[in-house]
Amino acid sequence: MASQVSPDHNSTLATRAVKDVYAVSRLVREARSALEGSFPLVWVEGEISNLAMPASGHIYFTLKDEAAQVRCAMFRNRNRQLRFTPENGMQILLRVRVTLYEGRGEFQLVVEHMEEAGSGALQRAYEALKHRLGSEGLFDQEAKKSLPTMPSSIGIVSSPDGAAVHDILNVLNRRFPTANIILYPVAVQGEGAAAKIAHAITTANERQECEVLIIGRGGGSLEDLWSFNDEQVARTIFASQIPVISAVGHEVDFTIADFVADVRAPTPSAAAELAVPDSTELLSKLQSFGRRLTSLITQQLQSEHRHVQHLFRRLPQPKAQLTQQTQLITRLKQQLSRSWLRTVESKQQKLDLLTARLTHPQAKIDTQKQKVAGLQTRLQQAIKQKSQRVKYQQTTLQQLQKQLQVSMQQILLTQKTKLSQQMRTLAAVSPLNTLERGYSITTAESGEVLQNVTSVELGDSINVRLQQGQLNCEIKEINND
Repeated sequence: MASQVSPDHNSTLATRAVKDVYAVSRLVREARSALEGSFPLVWVEGEISNLAMPASGHIYFTLKDEAAQVRCAMFRNRNRQLRFTPENGMQILLRVRVTLYEGRGEFQLVVEHMEEAGSGALQRAYEALKHRLGSEGLFDQEAKKSLPTMPSSIGIVSSPDGAAVHDILNVLNRRFPTANIILYPVAVQGEGAAAKIAHAITTANERQECEVLIIGRGGGSLEDLWSFNDEQVARTIFASQIPVISAVGHEVDFTIADFVADVRAPTPSAAAELAVPDSTELLSKLQSFGRRLTSLITQQLQSEHRHVQHLFRRLPQPKAQLTQQTQLITRLKQQLSRSWLRTVESKQQKLDLLTARLTHPQAKIDTQKQKVAGLQTRLQQAIKQKSQRVKYQQTTLQQLQKQLQVSMQQILLTQKTKLSQQMRTLAAVSPLNTLERGYSITTAESGEVLQNVTSVELGDSINVRLQQGQLNCEIKEINND
């Protein structure tokens, strides 16, 4: 049965064939390409809502303001660089790519960078860094170095065009004009300013051309002073071998550099006053010290002069001194003579007493000679007795040796006789004697002595031993008789 198509349906098909009809996926894909090609990376500010942080590590949220909202996604490889934890209601600043999520056909932003917006974020970052560096000991008073009393060279790390440098130079020239001033020009705000400040501090330490270092700038907002709240600058100041004076902003401004520096000055001018003494005051003090020193030296000279005069008046005449010493020597000589005579008389008396008590040793010598003669006689007798005993022992030993020789000869003769008898007995039963009578010994290949024909077979090899020599034979015939 043939089908029928209405004229209206054919018209519709023709119309569709003429039009370019998009599939949904194609439409969304081309819309995404057009959208991403129209917008480069842009900065967007708004408030976080509907925050989701699944286990995958990605972050999903809605960014909104008073009039609109948009879905956002920050993938794991980007959110690892976050320095804070996002929360609902937080005001943030994003650097994003504008795109379209094809799976749901939703307009969304892919976040490349996120930071807290406004001065509140800077203040929280400031407090966090201050707490961390303080816990590491960078603010400890024990680590701070003392300033030199009169430095001959002063370094300044600041902008050469800023008012702070001019204030510092004016104060230094007024207070201590002899000091050598070295300027390390840097940018004190803006991108890269912190790295330049840290590099200037490092350069000053490497060159070692100044004795104290002033780091400063004029006042400003928290954003303007942010280069002096940088962690790299703080650690460079802490590692500096040169004492550092921080003079950043006004008296009410406090930066991380102020806490790490060895001395904090409320203003750049105050830093210059802390770095060098006032030459006018020094000159006044030196003049005062000179007058006091002159007065003290004059008083000391006058006192020493009076003392010399007093000693001169007390000094006796040389002639009187000689007379007095001569009398003393004469008196000591007389005392020595009398003492010597008493000592000689005492020694002579002791010598006479000992001479009287001393006896001649001849009697003791005679007694000892008699004892020695008696001991010699006893020694000769003992030697004679010892010689007789040795001769007796030698004679006894010779007799024992002769007896031992006789015994050994008898034993050897007896053993020889026994050995001859055993050899005759062995020869009587030896198979060799049997071989001499014309007999032979037959053995198999294994060495077994053959006693029966059943132990061999035709073709076996046997060995026949004669009285002289051996025969290797092969069995050709076996006879059981």
